[in-house]
Amino acid sequence: MALLAKHLLKPLPADQQIDTGPFLEAVVHLPSSIALAKFRTLQNILEVEKGMYGAEWPKVGATLALLWLKRGLHFIQVFLQSICDGKQDENHPNLIRVKANKAYEMTLKKYHGWLVQKIFKAALYAAPYKSYFLKAFQGAERDGGGVP
Repeated sequence: MALLAKHLLKPLPADQQIDTGPFLEAVVHLPSSIALAKFRTLQNILEVEKGMYGAEWPKVGATLALLWLKRGLHFIQVFLQSICDGKQDENHPNLIRVKANKAYEMTLKKYHGWLVQKIFKAALYAAPYKSYFLKAFQGAERDGGGVP
């Protein structure tokens, strides 16, 4: 997480290109098939895939992975902002699933079919209480890494 934060909110260079190396260092979950020597920037990857896949683009390859990465990060952003906003749910002040469901409704739900929506809703019942969630983050910062 610290590696991701190191690269977060850095201004783009004048040419508006993102170097592949630091990006992949920060986001290790992208497909490992991306060769650093072949592509200098993410834009290069997208341009090659656009020519390679034609009409199927952008619904395939690294382009699709980047699209879902963006959607997932947007969900996390909205979720964490809703936790930090200080507003409490009057009926369930310590339930994190209310805020997670709100973030899901705002970000990812429109991209999921009926079955995935139901699975997500069921999975929310396994979400920890807000107090436990925040304690885990405090422990991670104090220890310099992993969740206790």
